[in-house]
Order: sequence, then structure tokens, then C-alpha cells
Amino acid sequence: MSNCKAMNDMKLFYSDLKKFFPLLLNLSAKDIKIKYRRSVLGILWSIFNPLLTMLVLTQVFSMLLKVQVENFATYYILGSSLWNFFSEATTLSMMSIISSSALIKKVYVPKYIFPLEKCLFALINFAFSMVAVVVVMLFQGTKLTATLLLFPIPVLYCFVFCIGFSLILSALTVYFRDIMHLYGILLTIWIYLTPIIYPEELIKHNSVIYSIVKCNPMYYFVKYFRDVMMYNALPTFSENLICIFISLFTLLLGAIIFNKAEKKFILHI
Repeated sequence: MSNCKAMNDMKLFYSDLKKFFPLLLNLSAKDIKIKYRRSVLGILWSIFNPLLTMLVLTQVFSMLLKVQVENFATYYILGSSLWNFFSEATTLSMMSIISSSALIKKVYVPKYIFPLEKCLFALINFAFSMVAVVVVMLFQGTKLTATLLLFPIPVLYCFVFCIGFSLILSALTVYFRDIMHLYGILLTIWIYLTPIIYPEELIKHNSVIYSIVKCNPMYYFVKYFRDVMMYNALPTFSENLICIFISLFTLLLGAIIFNKAEKKFILHI
């Protein structure tokens, strides 16, 4: 009986997604227009922002603080680009249900469309920021190898993780508005637990901190991304397995929580 219900739910999901896919694209296009409206450079800011941030942090960490990382600019921009994708996707998704309350109250729209759209919007911005990544890699003389072709894999893992985490955040925020304030603090802690600014070797001597860092999902996505983009390294089967497990588990958990919570959204938005 439960198997039949699960199958029906999956069929309904795919049917709704296919039906409302144009709406998903239109909402993403609208967000892009709103973000860059009245901006002279427009979408180019998606390229200049990571470049300018990289220049500042490269000066601070590689020269003033003497962080010993070969090609630090490339090292940093690879990690920060993927992190910014995750941060933007989840932060925007958190308020997606509440900010779409007017539309939800008027017509039937699958509510998961709204956090999914924010993740898609963040993915588009990430795609633009990859231009900055390539520019930095070429400028620093980073060797371009065949493993670069594998870069969509860690991005896909991270995208699926973002969707799952966004479903959880957007559902819980409807009921507990304090999450809007607490999540910013969580992100601040989270980014320092991800080797983006500092090299992984810096914390390996501290077994407690290193163990905590290795419990961080973003650690694996960022490491995978750097391995294929910068280090010409093929991630192992176990590394792929870990990333797949984290992504799919988070997506499944997010779907379950969102499905249970959405039934009473209308009473709280």
C-alpha cells in the first residue's frame, strides 16, 4: 500500500514539474532581471564580484598573513565560487515560500517550485562566475587538463544538496521565522569549517577540528571541485559515493519534511 502511494506521489511530482517547468524558467528569468535592473554592468557583476573579492583576499592572505598555498588565487576562487552558489541558493530559498504567499493563495502552484527556482537562479549565477574562475586560472598559469571536463559532476552533487537543504529551510522558515536570523550566523560558522581561505593541511594536525571539518558536506564538494579543476586528480570511487550519499540523503530528507509541512503553509504565510 505504501509502495503504491509512493509511486503515485512520484507520478504526481513529475507531472507537476513538467506542467510548471515554463513557470520555473520564467521565475528564474524574472529574478535575473530584478537582480541586475538599473545596473550599468548587469550580468557582468557576476564575473567582477568574485574577481574583486579574490584580489582583496589574495593580498591579505597570501602576502600579509603568508598563507602558503600554491596558486592561492585559483585555490580561493574555486572554493569561494562553489560556496557562494550554495550560500545564495539556500539563503534565497529560505524565504521563497513566504515571499510567494500572494501567488500561493491565488492559484495552485506546487510549492516546491519556489525553493527549486531559487536554486536554479543561483546555478545560473554560478555559471556566469565560472568565467571569472577561468580568467584567474589562465592568469596564474594553472595547467588545463582533461579532468576539467568533469567539473559538472561536483556542481551537480552540490546542486542536489542545495535543493534538499533549501526544501528543509523554506519549510521550517514558514513556521519558525527566527531561522531567517539564525541562518546567517550558521553560514558564518560553516564557511570557516570549509577549507576555502585556508589550506586543508593547516588543520590536519588538530584531530578534533579536522574531524569536525570532515563532517561538513561542503568540504567534499569543494575538494572534489578543486581536484578536477586545479590538481588534475580523479576523485576516487569512495569520494563519489560520499558525495552521492550526502546529496541524495539531503534531497530525500528535504522532500519528506517539505511534503509534511506544506499542508499547513496556507495557515502561516
